[in-house]
Amino acid sequence: MNQQIENNFKYHAPKEGQPAKYEAIREKAKELAYLIDVKCPNSREKSLAMTKLEETVMWANAAIARNE
Repeated sequence: MNQQIENNFKYHAPKEGQPAKYEAIREKAKELAYLIDVKCPNSREKSLAMTKLEETVMWANAAIARNE
């Protein structure tokens, strides 16, 4: 059995303190999203920046869920 695969593909119920960490990450990312929205012209590049920012939040939250 591969422990990494098992960990990556199971449900991780939030532990004490984790929801506050998720919220802090989302709030900072939202600040950056608004800055990008205001400062960048509508374009494919802007859309990609927003998508990558969403991915960043997802992976940061996964790091917390999977490794704490």
